[in-house]
Amino acid sequence: MMDWSRWFRHTFATRSAVRRAFPPEMLGRIEAAVDASERLHAGEIRVAVEGGLEPGEVARGKSPRERALEVFAALGVWDTEANNGVLIYVLLADRDVEIVADRGFNGRVSAAQWAAVCEDMQRDFRAGRYAEGVVAGVGEVGRIIGAHYPQRPGQRDEDELPNRPALL
Repeated sequence: MMDWSRWFRHTFATRSAVRRAFPPEMLGRIEAAVDASERLHAGEIRVAVEGGLEPGEVARGKSPRERALEVFAALGVWDTEANNGVLIYVLLADRDVEIVADRGFNGRVSAAQWAAVCEDMQRDFRAGRYAEGVVAGVGEVGRIIGAHYPQRPGQRDEDELPNRPALL
């Protein structure tokens, strides 16, 4: 059975709603947080924000997780040399956060660890603190990455993925 309230939220989640929640100065803060985090570890973090799904996708019951997996592939987060890219995907219409980590984290980081970061971010979102939630989430993801892919002393990894959030 179709969830009509979800369908309406997604149908009216416009690009302007994304720009209101994430104006240019907030995108700059998030980009700076990704850059600062990546100075402390050898992994890659990519942030993507989407207002809502297409109405047909909502009608078919596409979950935020399914969409996050598509975005992970489309943005090439899987294509890092050490297979240590992490996508933080935000779906505004559902106020949902999904973290998709590349295979380099298999057996190293539990789903519960990633879920805890998502829950903290969603708590900030419910209070209308989108940028703060994403910046804190980037910091926590960076700490998790650093535990498994620490930065080599005296070196800085080359950016393999853009640090600027992708607005979808």
